[in-house]
Amino acid sequence: MEIMKILEDKSTKLFIILGGFFIANAIIAEFIGVKIFAFEGTLGLEPFNWNLFGQVGSLNFTAGVLLWPVVFIMTDVINEYFGKRGVRMLSYLAVGLISYAFLMVYAAIALAPASWWIGANSENGVPDMQVAFANIFGQGMWIIVGSLVAFLIGQLVDVLVFHRIKKMTGDKYIWLRATGSTLISQFIDSFVVLYIAFVIGPQHWEIGLFLAVGTVNYVYKFVMAIILTPGIYGAHFMIDKYLGKERAEALKREASLE
Repeated sequence: MEIMKILEDKSTKLFIILGGFFIANAIIAEFIGVKIFAFEGTLGLEPFNWNLFGQVGSLNFTAGVLLWPVVFIMTDVINEYFGKRGVRMLSYLAVGLISYAFLMVYAAIALAPASWWIGANSENGVPDMQVAFANIFGQGMWIIVGSLVAFLIGQLVDVLVFHRIKKMTGDKYIWLRATGSTLISQFIDSFVVLYIAFVIGPQHWEIGLFLAVGTVNYVYKFVMAIILTPGIYGAHFMIDKYLGKERAEALKREASLE
């Protein structure tokens, strides 16, 4: 009976929904990140041929950048209503589940493929399904470690900056604490993942390439964070309406006391 009461509580339901969406986006972003897409080509534009730190190229991103800005915005919404402990718990849980997912993927890769399955899609241009499966899902260990470390550091920084700004401004300027904390945390995330995966990792990128790619990725995330800012107000409006003004304000007060 007590369990049913807990599950019927609107605050609990909200935390489960937000947490589930947050973790699902984080896991999906990790797995689709193996695909590199051409930004200009996707929009039907000619390559921009940017020139940074002695590097010239087009705007190529991992598909994961589509979801990471959403993850960081979700962090700020959860932070607003459930505080530091709520964000930290979900961040640690997300890292644990992503690690578990990769372990299961590597276990699946190690399974001996059925002989008929290997060439099942040869007519569609995939001569070896086992090789394709391993290459798509079996990301390099340095990339996995870099991504997880960057994600966790970014989340913890986001929480600290968010609450620091909120203490200075009170309940005003939602956009400042949400967007400001996201911009700072994504700056760290953008460079940490590349440094671990490609500078320390086996590819040993030159510093110029590292800085150029990191800057291009951060600029994209910066622009997306600004574009998504109105969504934060929309999320606040829907949550306040769902919880009721009194309950919503009580949650925010509790969250700010941590």
